[in-house]
Amino acid sequence: MSDDIEEIKAQLKKLSARATNQKMNLHDLAEELPVDWPKIMTVAQETHDAYKALEEARAALKEAEAKVAG
Repeated sequence: MSDDIEEIKAQLKKLSARATNQKMNLHDLAEELPVDWPKIMTVAQETHDAYKALEEARAALKEAEAKVAG
């Protein structure tokens, strides 16, 4: 079971980096407006997806740790 937890933690690290990168992409796009305004929906959706995946992984970790605790 601890292997599962370690795997989820590794995934969390990657997802966190992805979410942070997407946040910066969204921030950069906002600062450059109105240039590239057609990209707003795409970048926003990618950012949303990244944070959704991160939240789901955090919930999976919490659930896995609760199973181990018992």
